[in-house]
This record gives sequence, structure tokens and C-alpha cells, in this order.
Amino acid sequence: MIDKKFFLPLLLSLVLLPSTVGAEYRAHSDTGTEVFDYIENRRREERDKRLTPEQTKLLEDVELAKETLPHPELETERVPAIFEGDDLVYHTETGEFIAAGRVDILQLEGRRFQTDKATGNVIDKVVSIQGRAHMLQVVDGQPRITLDGFRTFYNYGTSIGTMGSARGKAGEYYISGKRFEFYPDHIVAYDATQTKCGAARPDYRVSAQKMEIWPDQVIKMYKIKFWLKDVVVGTKDYDEKSFGGEERIDFPRVGYNKDYGAYIEQSFDRPINDHFKSVTKLHLEDKRGVRSNTEIRYGNRDSSARVVYGFYSDNDNVWIQKEPSLILHYGRHFDHLPASYGLSYEIGHWKANSVSSTHQKYEVGLARDTIFYKRWAFDIGTSYTITKESSDDSTVNGLNYGARLAREFDDRTAAYTGYYYTKNTKKNSLFDFENDDYSKKWTSGLSYRLDDKNRLVIGLSFDVDKNSMKDVDYYWYHDLHCSQVILRWRDRRDKFEAHWQFTPW
Repeated sequence: MIDKKFFLPLLLSLVLLPSTVGAEYRAHSDTGTEVFDYIENRRREERDKRLTPEQTKLLEDVELAKETLPHPELETERVPAIFEGDDLVYHTETGEFIAAGRVDILQLEGRRFQTDKATGNVIDKVVSIQGRAHMLQVVDGQPRITLDGFRTFYNYGTSIGTMGSARGKAGEYYISGKRFEFYPDHIVAYDATQTKCGAARPDYRVSAQKMEIWPDQVIKMYKIKFWLKDVVVGTKDYDEKSFGGEERIDFPRVGYNKDYGAYIEQSFDRPINDHFKSVTKLHLEDKRGVRSNTEIRYGNRDSSARVVYGFYSDNDNVWIQKEPSLILHYGRHFDHLPASYGLSYEIGHWKANSVSSTHQKYEVGLARDTIFYKRWAFDIGTSYTITKESSDDSTVNGLNYGARLAREFDDRTAAYTGYYYTKNTKKNSLFDFENDDYSKKWTSGLSYRLDDKNRLVIGLSFDVDKNSMKDVDYYWYHDLHCSQVILRWRDRRDKFEAHWQFTPW
């Protein structure tokens, strides 16, 4: 199914932009094809969340062990580990044991250690593995961990231990470290790396002096470096990432289009405290040189605010200079109704070409939760906006609304159709920025995945008032090693675009 959170921001312009640039490609489209990008990203998230065969086997073995263990054992303070091996030697007086062959150590909390030889003491509840060990963790509420390392020491009574020279996976991230420390509520890695590129020599990675993996689905990293292959392209004292959350891109994007020429761009964010952060985006292109913007952002539950300064571009590569603007937003879901509402306000000095003005925009909107039926998804929303400009003393106000029907036919094919009405257009607005040429728009599109690496998309935009086709856009998405190339041909505008970026899948 298509997650409802993907659609509301597309129907209404009430939700502020994410605090960082998403790593997944978002089609800059006037035809609505961005819905396919959300579908593809959701599919990737679903694949990340699927249990591997060995993770499934671990959970099955845990349940079987709980059913077969004597009940008094289950009533103890901590369920003991279960040992299996081809050759087990146990000293009843000292509690010491030696296990060899195919050794399997199962802890009923959802952890497993596998090796060829292990020693330990059942009285002290400790295990020592000098050679190679395979560790698996599937604990409810904590990230799934898979590690292969050496020199492992583990106390299954306290869930505290260490492992040296290990690499594996935590959630969707590939990780490595010279030393891992295990605690009941988190894992610490030293001289560690993290990436979503699964190659033996990743195209990109982040290294950290210390990395912490916490049950609240967060990786915290200290004294970090950003790497492209073997080259350091940036440093940061602290950073953190969420398991299963929207991934931001820490590496540059490059591309070409008719309006920019060749370009390269990258965003940098710096946390100030729990609620504030600064974000800077650098954009370098052939035709205009450097165009950048900087923002101070505040977020607290349902409220957010941004002070922005610099250059911004829209879907049509139209530039606006904000010097500066203040943007406020408040949005909530109704407690007992399947709908959300939002309020937003922007005021600032806008400049484009020879036109400058104090720009104000008020907006209030309402959107129903997505209605699902089998593979169908229907969205509808409305908003009312008031836009004022000081330069020509103009005011444009009116109702906006939109509805879209989307369907995933199978894992390869998806389609949508939608109708939108917008009061603000390029004809009645002082600035062209984020405005269409016309008010009544019908859109439709089709996405087809050829194979695991290639996907084709077509998007259409139709001017209802003039009964004419305005845009026909073609896309080709091609997944490379750990990056993606997106080619776009805008048939009605005779424009070609190419984008290349690193990807987190």
C-alpha cells in the first residue's frame, strides 16, 4: 500500500521542506510523477524491514526453546543461554566448559553467537571465543544487528561483552569497527564506519572515532569524516542518523540541464541544540556561478519556523532571491477524524531579475487521510491562500484544491491521475516562482520497472481551460553500483536533464 504521509505534502503546500535534503531522488515535476518516487522509496523501506532467513530462524528457535524449556527456568530473573555443539565438555564442579565443532549459543532475549570453538563458565555465565564468531541480534524494540568478528567475550547473564575487528549490518546500515562493546541497552563501536553501500569497497562511507547504536533506532557518531572512496570530503564533530527514517545525503549531487548547464550541489546541516539547526546549501553551475542559501530552523512537535536567506529554485528552474524570509508553520492531525490541518505564514523580501518586493503569504489547509482500497489510493485536500506584494500593492487570494487516484498494479507497474485547481498563477502573480502558467490542471502518469536496475516513467500535464497538453516528461532511472543516474526529457519544452547522486540502497 501507499503510505498516506507521502501524499498530503503533495496535495497542499502546508508542510515545510524537510530539514535536510533527502537522499532519494525526488522528481522536480509539473506532472505529478513524484508520487512514483515515493512508491519506490517505500518499497525499498519495506525490503529493509524484511527479516532475513537467519533472522527468521533465530526467532523460531527462541519460541521453540521457550516452549520446551522447563517452566522453573522461565521463571528465573534472566533466561539462561542454550548451548549446542558437536563436542561439549563440561566440568560440573567448576562450571567450566569447552564447546567445539558447530557451536551455537542461543540467548532467549533474541541473540545468537555461532563459532567453531568456545570456552566459558556456566556459573559465571561467560563465554569466550578467540577465533571467528558470528553474532545475530533480533530483540524487540532494538535495531537488528549482524556481526562477524574475532576475540569475543560475552556475559550472557548481564548482556555485556566485547568483540574485536568486526563488520556486519545494523538495520539498513553496513557497519564495521576495530572494537565493539555490548551493553543491555546499546552497542558501542570504536574506529567505526557506516554506509548504505553494500560493496566490499564502498563508494561512500562515514567513519567515526566512536559510534553508538541505541534502542530508540538512532546511530550516534563522534569525530566523523565523510569519504568518497579513499578521499575525505568533509568532517564533523557529531552526527546522528535514524534507522528507517528519511535519509539525507551527505555527499554532492551533480548533473546537467538546459537552464543551469553543468552543476554540482550539496547541503550541510549543523545542529545547534535539540530544537535549532542551521542548514546551508551550496549550488555551483556553469551559467550563474555560485548560488547558495542558508537557513536557521526551529522545530518542536507540531510547530516549526525558518529564517531563510539566499537563492532558491523551483520545479521549472526559476530562481528567486530571499533576503531574508521568515516562514512559520503549524500542522496537526485531528484526534478523532481521518484528516489533518495546517497553518502557514511567510514574510520576506523577494527579488528576481529587476523585480523586488516584500512578499507575504498566508495559508490554511485541510487534507483527508488517504483512502485505501486494495491497491488503490485516493487523496483529496484543499487550502485557502492570501498572497500580498508591496511592489505593486497586489493581493491574490482564493481557494485551492486537488484530488488524486493512484494504483500499484504489481511490483513493476504503477499509475496515477489527478486534478488540481490553484488560484495563484504566473499570470496574476508578481513572481513566477512556484507558479504554473494555468489554474486548472489534470495530470496522469505511468511507471514501469524493467528490471532491478532500470525504471521508465512518463508524466503528462494538461491545461483544462485551454484543452491543451502542456507537458510530456519522460524519465529513465538507472541504478549503478551505489549510485543512481536519472535522465529526463521534457518533450514540450525541448529540455534535457541528467542527474547523478549516491543512493542509500
